[in-house]
Amino acid sequence: MRKLLLGFAAVLTCWAAFAAAEGEPAGEFDYYMLALSWSPNWCEQEGDARGAEQCAARQDHGWTLHGLWPQFHRGWPSYCRTTAASPSRRMSRDMADIMGSPGLAWHQWKKHGTCSGLSARAYYGLMREAYWRVTRPAVFRKLDKPVTLPAALVEEAFLKENPSLSRNSLTITCRDGAIQEARICLSKTLQPVPCGQDAIRDCTLKNARLAPVR
Repeated sequence: MRKLLLGFAAVLTCWAAFAAAEGEPAGEFDYYMLALSWSPNWCEQEGDARGAEQCAARQDHGWTLHGLWPQFHRGWPSYCRTTAASPSRRMSRDMADIMGSPGLAWHQWKKHGTCSGLSARAYYGLMREAYWRVTRPAVFRKLDKPVTLPAALVEEAFLKENPSLSRNSLTITCRDGAIQEARICLSKTLQPVPCGQDAIRDCTLKNARLAPVR
């Protein structure tokens, strides 16, 4: 019984530590992580099943903006306390050109933007600026059929197109055997910085799937 109680107490302690990561004061963080998703893979894995507008035949999304996330050197804040007003529907709708949907833009504000210490308009503007500062390798848009390739080649392509990046400021992630995201660590002024050790999620697959832009 004593062991059971101790185990239960440990679970409660872990839960409390996790909960403490939410609701922190706005503006207290160390750097940003810019997350770029390969839209064709996301559509194959879940977007098509949802009937997501991002995946409609008339769209031609490649690397879309997932978000710009305030980070600590260890861990990250979310759903922070802020007096800033939420973005209007029009503001969120205007982000769909690079994010795929206004719903994602609004969610990113609620979970991450509230931790930036910025107004919703300023945060959306900073996300857009960060997105356009990164050169997304054009070679992947030239695919006419699905391919498998080492995830390291995706990293190399980003490094080649963005000389200011280094291997410790960039990580490529995979999900279910497919390239998922390119994540880039940036200072508060959007200069490349080393990622925290817990933020590095380097995919080591040698045969990661990459679907073509539709």
